[in-house]
Amino acid sequence: MSDPETGPAPGPVRIGIDVGGTFTDAVAVSAATFELLGQVKVPTSHDHPDGVAHGIMTALERLLKEVGVDAGDVGFLAHGTTQATNALLEGDVATIGIVGVGTGYDAFAVRRLRSLGRLRLDSGHRLPVRYAAVRDPGDPEAALAGVDAVLAEGAEVVVAVEPFSVDDSEGERAVLDAAARRGVPATATHEITRLYGLTKRARTAALNAGVMPRMLQTADLVESSIAKAGIGAPLMVMRCDGGVMSLAEMRHRPLLTILSGPAAGVAGALMRERISEGVFLETGGTSTDISVIRRGNVQIRHVDMGGRETYLSALDVRTVGVGGGSVVRLGGGDGAGAAVLADVGPRSAHIAGLPYACFADPAELGGARLVRVAPLDGDPADHAVLESGTRRFALTVTCAANALGRVPGGDYARADPRAARAAMEPLARALGTDVEGAARAVLDKAVERVAEAVEDLVRAYGLDRSVCTLVGGGGGAATVTPHLGEHLGIRARIAAHSEVISPLGVALALVRETVERIIPGATHADVLAVRAEAEQAVLDQGADPGGVEVDVTVDPQRNLVTAVATGATELRTRDRAAGADGTAARAAAAEALGAAPGELTEYASNAAYTVFGLLRRPSGPFGRLARERRHVRVVDGEGVVRLHNGDAEVDTLVAGQAEGRLKDLVEERTSYGDGGAVPPAVWLLLGPKIADLSGVMDAGHLLALASTEIGRRAPDEKVIAIMERRR
Repeated sequence: MSDPETGPAPGPVRIGIDVGGTFTDAVAVSAATFELLGQVKVPTSHDHPDGVAHGIMTALERLLKEVGVDAGDVGFLAHGTTQATNALLEGDVATIGIVGVGTGYDAFAVRRLRSLGRLRLDSGHRLPVRYAAVRDPGDPEAALAGVDAVLAEGAEVVVAVEPFSVDDSEGERAVLDAAARRGVPATATHEITRLYGLTKRARTAALNAGVMPRMLQTADLVESSIAKAGIGAPLMVMRCDGGVMSLAEMRHRPLLTILSGPAAGVAGALMRERISEGVFLETGGTSTDISVIRRGNVQIRHVDMGGRETYLSALDVRTVGVGGGSVVRLGGGDGAGAAVLADVGPRSAHIAGLPYACFADPAELGGARLVRVAPLDGDPADHAVLESGTRRFALTVTCAANALGRVPGGDYARADPRAARAAMEPLARALGTDVEGAARAVLDKAVERVAEAVEDLVRAYGLDRSVCTLVGGGGGAATVTPHLGEHLGIRARIAAHSEVISPLGVALALVRETVERIIPGATHADVLAVRAEAEQAVLDQGADPGGVEVDVTVDPQRNLVTAVATGATELRTRDRAAGADGTAARAAAAEALGAAPGELTEYASNAAYTVFGLLRRPSGPFGRLARERRHVRVVDGEGVVRLHNGDAEVDTLVAGQAEGRLKDLVEERTSYGDGGAVPPAVWLLLGPKIADLSGVMDAGHLLALASTEIGRRAPDEKVIAIMERRR
């Protein structure tokens, strides 16, 4: 236990570690209150013999000492890493041996996969591929010969590929067994995805294999170090879709850690900031990563690598080259006229090797001259810097934000306001304005491209601007997000402890698994089987059975059934849905609806949620002729709007009788058109759980899934059904 002089131990803690390109950040969070207990930063140990594993352990040991907890107090430990991302970016991947299985046309199809060797990574390097064929999937010696053939050509990792292995994986399993006999790491396409499309499936598996040896080495080192430290909690790893997976699962699919850096920040926004509808912006010194949370869910897409689409499902992130360190660029001003603000970034002060002007001693900026330079060879000579004696300072977005007082006290990007204003004065003279005008002009220019990306995402995902919130994370959050919110007219706030939002996200993330299946004419049993597979996958990784949630989407046009399961690795010791009184919940709903609290009707409630709403006609010249629509907001105990609907019905049922009544309600509210019957979108409030069935368009599938959810509740338990008319 902790030293008595430091007070009692804080109880069970959750540890999150984020391995960045330069620094490794670690945080400790109370499992009971989710309060940040401590944070440390150490250099990322790329050059150490143990690689990044050394930095992870250094950060962990220092954190436990500073927080004052023993190894036995750690109930959850997870880390996120850029290692796989960097390997692909830099072309530092293992040589891949593709062993293709099949005869006849199948043999021809897999031979074409030699072309994967032409795939160029972002570094310009080609994917190093070797190839061997196996004709008889039932012959273990033939599979072994295929593995030996690629190993003889220098392969370090094996990929088993067989057409239609999503239906019958016998051949791929034979190759995996052969690789195991030779002690070589291996992967198979059916382990990566169960979607059809041989080339895309093989491409994804090959990229997975390319990062596998290095990731396995790191996993082994970290796991052994954790065990030596006496930590019994299973080690989890951040995924690129905002969840975590077990170390065992990471060993099979290390590619899932690609792009996990932005995903960690979004996980922090979801779990700590309680954002249910909005845009998360993680701003560093050079760029801002922008992602969407809609109705409490991160938005996912299949990502491209090497210019080709893969079956890797990752966060939909837009990156804009504007950050806190972006340098001001000037045009004009060569003659009698004033200079003009040409752009901000993408070059940053960090890349240019210059300190921020606002972090200088104010006295050092007295009499400083504004000059234009080319930060690096090949850059245009239009970047604004201050010259004071023998030193140069970059004029950055952070300087402008501090000059306007946009950076709150204690923030990571906070500078002395006197220095910030002194830095802006030479620029203001050059632009023919005052300090405030110059600073505002810099921020206006800085958020232009960020605003375009945000507006695109708001439109693409149909975000409801009435409840939408911009949440800023990262060390540069205060330099972009507040001004962006003012620019767009959208509520904006900076995340608490924004500079460590990524390790906080790692510490609080849920175990996550996605199962996708192409099933033509899927039956109710098929849909339920996919759901059960996703649920079992997170249970196998340690998720608590009492807290698993599964969202199912059925796309009839693509015959695609998708189930996304999430769950905590232990029972939550704090009920996150409890705490706020009814007045606060009503006020939150009223604000979201743009109405007075007294105008709202309370339609339903349980121990976790209250459902508020009001009837309102559409605005516009013909609004008074249109029918009234019931606008609904579901508010949790912390006063957070967890679900919003613009045209919904709310019904309170009892679990023991809910299935029959639900069927009647779905039939009653099904609409009919040229495309046939369209059932309503349905959500069920079951205790603290929101079962999202809105992704299911077939009434039979919908009712089958609802039956599964309701069947697990006590017969007398309240079930709140929310049904939204589809447009």
